[in-house]
Amino acid sequence: MSDESHEPVKRLFFALNCAAQQRRAIAQWRGALQLRSGRPVPAENFHLTLKFLGAVGVAQIADICTAAAKVRVPGVALRVVLDRVDVWRKHGVLVLASEQAPPELLRLVYALEQAMLPFGFEDSPKEFRPHLTLMRDYRLPVPESATAPEFILRAEHFTLFESHKGRYRALAEWPLMP
Repeated sequence: MSDESHEPVKRLFFALNCAAQQRRAIAQWRGALQLRSGRPVPAENFHLTLKFLGAVGVAQIADICTAAAKVRVPGVALRVVLDRVDVWRKHGVLVLASEQAPPELLRLVYALEQAMLPFGFEDSPKEFRPHLTLMRDYRLPVPESATAPEFILRAEHFTLFESHKGRYRALAEWPLMP
């Protein structure tokens, strides 16, 4: 058996990307909150995580992409309403969350999880909660907002991203409509 501990790895995750115009609107709304805690997530990194993979050997990426390409997609563009501000204390993050996750989104996440099972990613089975992270290291209560959040994230594809030195880079993407 070969020693794979020296194999190069990348930190990967599947996500729905956020359109540039939407990123600006969310960043502007966040700015109006005048937050005094935490580190703002750069607007260009705004996304909705579908499945976090973590450290993945570079040699596995092609197989992961092949598996992702076989995922049964919803067949429609996804529309996720981000209409709640929440603090996840355990993770120290301020998030925009969805009061009601669309069933197509939940089916896509489940299909992705199933497709990734053969790769043996360590994942504690936890309930999927659609969210967009606004701040990290956030330690205050949920901030008051003059205008309630109501952002509609529209996605026509899902993307495999690499996280590298605080920047996210798209490695591959797949359409949600056949």
